[in-house]
Amino acid sequence: MKCSLTTLHKKTTSETDVVDITEDVGDAVHDSGVLEGACTVFIAGSTASITTIEYESGAVSDLIRAIERLAPRGIHYDHDARWGDGNGFSHVRAAMLGPSITVPVKDGDLVLGTWQQIVLVDFDNRPRTRTVHVQVIGASSARQPR
Repeated sequence: MKCSLTTLHKKTTSETDVVDITEDVGDAVHDSGVLEGACTVFIAGSTASITTIEYESGAVSDLIRAIERLAPRGIHYDHDARWGDGNGFSHVRAAMLGPSITVPVKDGDLVLGTWQQIVLVDFDNRPRTRTVHVQVIGASSARQPR
C-alpha cells in the first residue's frame, strides 16, 4: 500500500470563484505512482469547498446563482453579528457543499466522467490563497498471482 500527499496553493478573488483543479489533481495522482486506489481532495478552510461539475461557463454560472439563492449575501447571519467579518454566507455555503471529495484511481488515472471536472469553490468575501490537499492511497503495482 502506498500513500502520497500533495499540497496545492490557489489564489482566489473576493467573489464566488470556481477554479478547475482537475489537471493539478491528475498530476498528483500520476506523481504518486499509485495505479489502483483512491484520491481524496480536501480544502483546508471553512469558507471554501471541493466538488465536481462540468466546467463550462453555463454550468459554472448556474452553480453560482443556485448557491446565491440558497445562502444569499446581504441577509442576517449570526456569525456576522458575532465576528463582524461579513462572511457568514460563505461559511454556510461551504458547509452545504463540503470540504472534500474522493475519486477512484484506476490504471494510474482519476476515474471521472467525460464532462466531470474537480473544482475548488471559494465563497469568501476577500481574496485568499487556498490550500488544497490531495492524498492518494492505493497499490503501486498490479497484484501478483499466487
